[in-house]
Amino acid sequence: MAQSEEILMDADALTLFMRDVFQQVADDFAIDHVAPHEITMRLCTQHKHLRPGGTVSGPSMFALADVAAYLVTLAMIGPQALAVTTNCSIDFMRKPAAGVDLIAQAKLLKLGRQLSVSHVLLFSEGSSAPVAQATLTYAIPPVKT
Repeated sequence: MAQSEEILMDADALTLFMRDVFQQVADDFAIDHVAPHEITMRLCTQHKHLRPGGTVSGPSMFALADVAAYLVTLAMIGPQALAVTTNCSIDFMRKPAAGVDLIAQAKLLKLGRQLSVSHVLLFSEGSSAPVAQATLTYAIPPVKT
């Protein structure tokens, strides 16, 4: 699959796709911006995302990084519900600020026929220091002919 600059799914299409396919978590996330090979989105932080001490939990931070990598991939390849995470490495670097959304900035580093690789930085809204960074690989289902 050649690296294309054409976005096949914009923010509205990705949001509708999430509501259709992942309705159980779709409302936890909002997409701020989609560009070729990039997405900025947020975890709309709620009480259910917090751990003792009032900070955002690691699993919630992982979910944001994972969804950002998934959606930046789909933005470029179109709706593929069965694209799946095959690898993730995440570093938690700072305690996220309490009471604000978490922002993900994801960049698609490689897009092939079978795999995509993304890098995701997570920030507390209003802060320029990342709270976590992740690298994720997604397996892309084969195109049926």
